[in-house]
Amino acid sequence: MVSQLLLLALFVFLPQSSLLAAEAPAKPAAKPRIELALLLDTSSSMNGLISQAQTKLWKIVGEFESAKRGGQHADVYVALYEYGNDRLSGEEGFFRQVMPLTRDLDKISEELFALTTNGGSEYCGQVISRAVQELEWSSEHADLRSIFIAGNEPFTQGPVDYQEACHDAANHNITVSTIHCGGYDQGVAEMWAEGAKLADGSYMHIDQDGQEPHIPAPQDQRLAELNQQLNATYCAYGAAPAREEALERQKEQDTNAAAATPAAASARIAAKAGRLYNNAAWDLVDAVSEKKVELSKLKQDELPEELRGLPAEELGKRIAELTTQRRDVQAKIKQLSAERAKFVAAERAKLADKGGNLLDEAIVEAVRAQAARQSFQFGE
Repeated sequence: MVSQLLLLALFVFLPQSSLLAAEAPAKPAAKPRIELALLLDTSSSMNGLISQAQTKLWKIVGEFESAKRGGQHADVYVALYEYGNDRLSGEEGFFRQVMPLTRDLDKISEELFALTTNGGSEYCGQVISRAVQELEWSSEHADLRSIFIAGNEPFTQGPVDYQEACHDAANHNITVSTIHCGGYDQGVAEMWAEGAKLADGSYMHIDQDGQEPHIPAPQDQRLAELNQQLNATYCAYGAAPAREEALERQKEQDTNAAAATPAAASARIAAKAGRLYNNAAWDLVDAVSEKKVELSKLKQDELPEELRGLPAEELGKRIAELTTQRRDVQAKIKQLSAERAKFVAAERAKLADKGGNLLDEAIVEAVRAQAARQSFQFGE
């Protein structure tokens, strides 16, 4: 009894500062997430859809650069599936996960440009169901989780009932937006609109063979030069093969975008100047900025040859210099990209043919509407 009273007295008179010191420090709030899973029909009639996905990725990403919730900028994660391709396993439902949810946008671009079309057995319900079940979706209720499925065959095909798949998505707080590559009324008749309705998504239709007018701009050449300067600030770390692959992938996606259209090239360059183009998994500048690595703990063979053997202080100084260079180049790209956008908008307004309903416009419109319901804001 005496010992119990002594313990009680100690608790009562223990200074509050001591109690507070014993508490674990609060974890910083997790960054808001916008998660997009793209489910693309790669059957033989879908070349136009795939071309739009390849060339519009960077424009889509750029639209979410300003997304915030609670004053915090959101990270954007993208996953990719293909379905309806007879080269894929029939036992698996003629679909495959190409990429899980990732912030590595160069990998998403690489995989998009590797897609080819063939055959056609399009099981929408099955690919939606698998995307719901196997992707590592955020568990934070306020985050945005959204599936976009695009195709042109009836939504009802396949062994998995599309209604059950869409209900399951809704039960996991995942919206399903449907993009019919054809006429609006045909998509309604073939249950694309109903699928979106069941999972709180948006139903849209696009002209998969439509093209944005090609409008070369006076800023294009200078943007290409600045892009080369930007690439020079990347400093790959990790295992040697992975370092080389990452840098080569970056260059290849520059080439892919440049070979597509002036708009695709400029959109990629603009996206690379933004915060969503993050390569902390392989680039030391991004990794140090995000506190993903400690320079002092890196092994010499994890560094590029030009940085090996440097004292820790000198290594830190070199990374700081690259960081400053990158920010300067990115600022120039942002200014020039804004000038280009203004020029192109003025030129496009003069055209009778605006290009029709395209994939990027459909996705951006739907995500912005869904994000607003989750208290995301867009702006500077």
